Amino acid sequence: MEDRGFDLEDRLRSLEDADLKRSLSPVDRVAERGYFAPPSGSELPVLDSTEALVFASNNYLGLTDDQRVENAARQAAATVGTGAGASRLVTGDTMVHRDLERQLAETKGAERALVFSSGYAANLGTITALEPDVIFSDEYNHASIIDGCRLAGAETVVYDHCDAADLRSKLERRADRDGASDESWLLVTDSVFSMDGTVAPLEAICDAAEAYGAWVMVDEAHATGLYANGGGVVQAEGLTDRVHVQMGTLSKALASQGGYVAGSEELIECLVNDARSFVFSTGLTPPAAATASEALHIARHSDIRDRLWENVSHLRDGLESMGLEVLGDSQILPVLVGDRTDALALAEGVRERNVVAPAIRPPTVPEGTSRIRVVPMATHEREDIVACLEAFRAAGDELGLIEPQ
Repeated sequence: MEDRGFDLEDRLRSLEDADLKRSLSPVDRVAERGYFAPPSGSELPVLDSTEALVFASNNYLGLTDDQRVENAARQAAATVGTGAGASRLVTGDTMVHRDLERQLAETKGAERALVFSSGYAANLGTITALEPDVIFSDEYNHASIIDGCRLAGAETVVYDHCDAADLRSKLERRADRDGASDESWLLVTDSVFSMDGTVAPLEAICDAAEAYGAWVMVDEAHATGLYANGGGVVQAEGLTDRVHVQMGTLSKALASQGGYVAGSEELIECLVNDARSFVFSTGLTPPAAATASEALHIARHSDIRDRLWENVSHLRDGLESMGLEVLGDSQILPVLVGDRTDALALAEGVRERNVVAPAIRPPTVPEGTSRIRVVPMATHEREDIVACLEAFRAAGDELGLIEPQ
């Protein structure tokens, strides 16, 4: 019989030959300042030491180890339970979920918010539920947005990264087509792009969208909790009333798991009924919802965001003083290396010096733009920033990637 199966071994060998094979490496976090250590009695091949500083996490505010956040999770588990037990539309809806959604709506300046089991599910469910005829999408948008566009069955027009002029020209060309006036248009962009650290020109994007009657959806996954009053770039730039759909995650700065969408009452009611990734998924666990609520409260009512941005400034200045090219203008500091082999070697070199900052290579980023994604946290002390810089200087010198001073 002819074999119509899959040659998975050959596929894995191809990944290995191209230096693209990835693997899971279990870690135990042992300090709120961002240390990882091997689990007791086991090996951790990604780390060469028993303890290492982590400059690779999306735990931007360092709240996953915060006692207040941990206590909120414990209390929710003790009073509501460890799991929702069913879809929110069946028996999985609790006051813990409602409290989180109320706080998210308030933070985002929206009438209402809805939490999903993941950010991925929030994007897929929202884009498909809206059923747009045409989607205009930034070329570097997250995979969940790309997959949402595919599942929606809409015609997708990709515009150049963070290029509002290119977006406007593509809106104009589309508007000139027969029947365009009867189409529904959705413009989708990340606010902060996770691999480049760039920030979308949201005001110019809103201007372009409004000129052609398109709706705007902004993914604030890497911005929620970090900007004005614990909001995102939308709030920082005063664009709340111009963005129809505000999406974000609970799993980064908010130290939990899940995603959310904030917007009008009508939008949320539509998602409750039509977003399949919400309707047919068990509700977010109560401890996760309580964790995110407490983390958002801390982000809004403390100086923790200021501490993050101070660390970002110090780290960026130090890296650039070595002659390294640092991309973006957010808390994410990608150090552009170019060659994937050099990037892997530099990541290995800083890891040997007890700093974890991974190499990012194709297909995650375009060919010739391999980089080290460096991300400080609010809970890193000044000596941690210095240790990271010293690791980069020593490893870069050793590899000839830093010009002599």
